[in-house]
Amino acid sequence: MEFEKIFTDRLILRKLTPEDYQFIFENFPKQKIQEELGLHSDEEFLKEKQKFEQGYSMYNRSLVHFQLIEKNSNIILGGAGFHNWNPDHFRAELGYHLHEEDSKRKGFMTEAVKPILEYGFQKMNLNRIEACTGPENVASLKILQKFGFKQEGYLRQHYHWKDQIFDSLIFSLLKTEFETKNSTGKGMM
Repeated sequence: MEFEKIFTDRLILRKLTPEDYQFIFENFPKQKIQEELGLHSDEEFLKEKQKFEQGYSMYNRSLVHFQLIEKNSNIILGGAGFHNWNPDHFRAELGYHLHEEDSKRKGFMTEAVKPILEYGFQKMNLNRIEACTGPENVASLKILQKFGFKQEGYLRQHYHWKDQIFDSLIFSLLKTEFETKNSTGKGMM
């Protein structure tokens, strides 16, 4: 199986679609699935398997996910990409995460986000990219601000994590805003 890849200075961004996940779960044993998806525990495996069984995409929604693989070590550091992709309305929600604490604060996510945004606007024909983050998530807020996302609202008690309910801030970036900022180089990597 050959995956589409984007290369940055330190990363390989390996694209996974619902069809790729289907191939992986239907053709590989558990250990190979964990290796391919960078899953570190049985709990992570079961969660990913449940997502696959319930369907990564549905009627008018899908996803495009990129694994962040460090070039030097070939270790999967995390992931970033688009979920809640609605092709009919030319929009998707950006999401990103790093697995380990020692991968954070090294600029990996900032390095990955620019080509992923470019992919969304150019290859997926998106007009609008949305992102939600917690008001206290300073690292995520800095990434969104760096790439020109505009805050649109405050979502009260928006998501559940570790037995708590949290608020979210909602941001968006329009294709024209990204192209204008990218063409001038102002504020970009």
